[in-house]
Amino acid sequence: MQRRRVIYKNISANCMKVFVTGANGLVGQTLIRLLIEEGKFDVHASGKGPSRIAYKKKYACTYHNLDLANHKKTQQLIEHLAPSVIIHLACISQPNDCELDKTNCWKINVGGTRALVRAAQKVHAYFIYISTDFVFDGEEGPYDETATPAPVNTYGESKLLAEQIVEMSGLPWAIVRTVLVFGQITPGGRSNFVLWVKNQLEKGLPMKIVDDQIRTPTYVEDFAKGILLVLLKHATGIYHIAGRDTCTPYELALKIAGLMGKDPKGITRVTADTFEEPARRPLKTGFVIHKAIRELGYSPLSINEALSLTLDIY
Repeated sequence: MQRRRVIYKNISANCMKVFVTGANGLVGQTLIRLLIEEGKFDVHASGKGPSRIAYKKKYACTYHNLDLANHKKTQQLIEHLAPSVIIHLACISQPNDCELDKTNCWKINVGGTRALVRAAQKVHAYFIYISTDFVFDGEEGPYDETATPAPVNTYGESKLLAEQIVEMSGLPWAIVRTVLVFGQITPGGRSNFVLWVKNQLEKGLPMKIVDDQIRTPTYVEDFAKGILLVLLKHATGIYHIAGRDTCTPYELALKIAGLMGKDPKGITRVTADTFEEPARRPLKTGFVIHKAIRELGYSPLSINEALSLTLDIY
């Protein structure tokens, strides 16, 4: 395990130590920037392989090359660092990958979470677990925090079991679920639905996009701010942090085309049955975010505002 320790000059000995997994992803990089800018945290972050954190003050955090499949090293690192807070973002998040390699999915999504929780119990950390709308079956969405989970694929099953591990840990905990996160791509990061549609439109390529799945698309900046609010308020329990507008992926693609001034004729409306995929998707999810607005002061942008920022359209 490689470890690099560089402390930004503004970090004081009194800063709360926060450990973030999944640092190289879109949400991870955005959250780390917000944590650093907050100025009151000693930020440690982990990812698999070298750091891809692009923020100009990335050295304000300490990056750890950590494979969550190695449960022993995961526990050892957390016990050594003894963070006050663990924010667990990392997982295998592609449903098809989870369906095709269930062993690896369970090893990372469930086993990795269990290892982090066990270490957190030893150092008495506050645990924030990031989850998904795919813990629901999509029969009765949008869902609030009181809805009963019933996943329809391996990814959702693994995330739900990880949630249950956190809930039964005896730790102070928060579970933060989200839906269809999008934003400007980060270096070395994976693209997302909005940027894929933008790319297809710019190249004049045809798209088949489902119109029978309902979501509440979530701008990454809003989501990261929601996680930060949970941390700052030391909130406990389950919170749904998502966008305020409900739409299908097809409707979202039409919005993108409209904002870009592109002809949407290449966007074909289809249903989920059009595609043969290993993992079934829940049809109608999306989240009711009243609790987050009321208890956290969460205030997401409208979908058009968030898309304009993502697409660099002003």
